[in-house]
Amino acid sequence: MGTLTASLVLMRWELVSAVMMFIASTFNVKCRQSSRNGMAFIFTGVGIGMSCWFVTGLLGITLSVDNLLNFWHITKDVFVDVMSHTPADYPLP
Repeated sequence: MGTLTASLVLMRWELVSAVMMFIASTFNVKCRQSSRNGMAFIFTGVGIGMSCWFVTGLLGITLSVDNLLNFWHITKDVFVDVMSHTPADYPLP
């Protein structure tokens, strides 16, 4: 019983996201059958969001503000570095 409880505690977010993907897929099919394309589009977005959450959870990627700020600073530094190597008389289209 302890092993089952421990596995459920460790996999809680992955299980929640898997259940949400299933529910979003089911509602997506039902909405498409009843020609409610707007709602089907919303459920498609929920399904995609849940699948991204599922994958990041399985890979151990944590989406925190610190990680996002770190990503932003690295992206900015790379952009500035690439733009500093661009010639001044670069042809415009």
